[in-house]
Amino acid sequence: MKAIMVVGTTSHAGKSLITTAICRLLAQQGKRVTPFKGQNMALNAYVTATGGEIGHAQAVQAWAAKVEPRVEMNPILLKPQGDMTSQVVLKGYVVGKVGAADYYRTYFDRGWQAITESLAALAEDFDWVVCEGAGSPAEINLKHRDLTNMRVASHLNAATILVVDIDRGGAFAHVVGTLALLEPEERALIKGIVINKFRGQRSLLDSGVSWLEEYTGIPVMAVIPWMDQVFPAEDSLDLLERRSGRKHGADISISVLRLPRIANFTDFDPLESEPSVHLQYIQPQDSLDHPDALIIPGSKTTIPDLLTLERTGMAAAIKEYAAAGGTILGICGGLQMLGTSIADPYGLEGNAGTYPGLGLLPLNTILTQQKITTRRTCTSRYPQEGFPITGYEIHQGTTTINSSTNFRTRFDSHPSSDPNSELETNSTSYYPLFDDPSLGIIRHDLTVGGTYLHGVFDNGAWRRVWLNHLRSRRGLGSLPTGIASYQEQREVMLDLLAANIAQHLDLAPLLD
Repeated sequence: MKAIMVVGTTSHAGKSLITTAICRLLAQQGKRVTPFKGQNMALNAYVTATGGEIGHAQAVQAWAAKVEPRVEMNPILLKPQGDMTSQVVLKGYVVGKVGAADYYRTYFDRGWQAITESLAALAEDFDWVVCEGAGSPAEINLKHRDLTNMRVASHLNAATILVVDIDRGGAFAHVVGTLALLEPEERALIKGIVINKFRGQRSLLDSGVSWLEEYTGIPVMAVIPWMDQVFPAEDSLDLLERRSGRKHGADISISVLRLPRIANFTDFDPLESEPSVHLQYIQPQDSLDHPDALIIPGSKTTIPDLLTLERTGMAAAIKEYAAAGGTILGICGGLQMLGTSIADPYGLEGNAGTYPGLGLLPLNTILTQQKITTRRTCTSRYPQEGFPITGYEIHQGTTTINSSTNFRTRFDSHPSSDPNSELETNSTSYYPLFDDPSLGIIRHDLTVGGTYLHGVFDNGAWRRVWLNHLRSRRGLGSLPTGIASYQEQREVMLDLLAANIAQHLDLAPLLD
């Protein structure tokens, strides 16, 4: 394969964004292109067609390249779970848990083998590979064990782009310092510099660009302006850069708990794309107030995050919010937290034992050593029957409904949030969210529910019906439900991203 490598002077310089845009631009030229990231540390994950786990950012890049995501595109995925340990996912599947100090001693050789084997497999199906680095390629204390940056670039003899975030300040020093710390053969691979996230008058930067090109001998390929476009984030640090302040024109507010080990918050990108929705992330120590809905998201360590909610007082606030009729939806780990108990017999998340949940759903969870990673297709039962639903599961643990629960397999009649409705006479009735009850349940009054299904909001019609339920409680009119899925919306966003980047980045020198 012909190879392009994208590295950055720092984390969050824009490597994922540039890699994604290049994948779409090459695909638009009819090239058979694949993304690649040798090692990714992230809690946003996606399940491939074979049931393997990869970083969600690499799945987005695969969609940008107009190909199906594969485990070979991200052969090593590290999922931090606190106490300086991470779950190690190798070629899509969990192979162990390891501390930071022991990781490279235990997994370096296995990891490099997985990387080279994955690249060889991709070379059988693709003519181009666009690789993304991680952090900085010039961390001198880590370079000897770096599996992601210049080791991959050198292996592929890749034409390499160095991306710098000028909004942070110190961009020229970042570029010069990074180049100075590379080995001569690594520096020779750097074919261009991209200055990203530029704000202000472009002409004021011209003298700096000229100096940088003269000093380094490397052309500045592009100066890319700051883009407010919402795009899937790679890890929870990106949440700190989300826009603050209420969205103009929004009439529904939804709060998402930013758990210490929040996972798969890409689930909520479709909600952020809704003009009528103001989505905000709140910390466990923040005031809950009274949003139109509260979402408890997935977590890599459900029990420690649940204990954080107890310690900060957020657990009590959630129960008060539920008692006042607030709408709560738990996803994956959030579903488990809403239940009666969570048992950890193997000590997977710390000390073995059984821990009380929030007690808002009649569910008991047992954490298991086997991890469930699978795509799912089902049909909705709530808030309206008959919608086809697609999504995926990523969790450790099995959840069962308490035997004493009044659980009905389908709604006898359409439930209502009206406290005077006839269904309110039986306050312990619960119903399935989907035709497979194992994927989630909800109270009869539609206030508290949970699901194991990631990507549920990607289903446009279901998302709009769920929002319309919130709107009806506010006396607001309904939104149309005949809309495209988020996958189709994402295609438009990818084309727009590529068009924006193409205005500033000329790939011709790299392609030559």
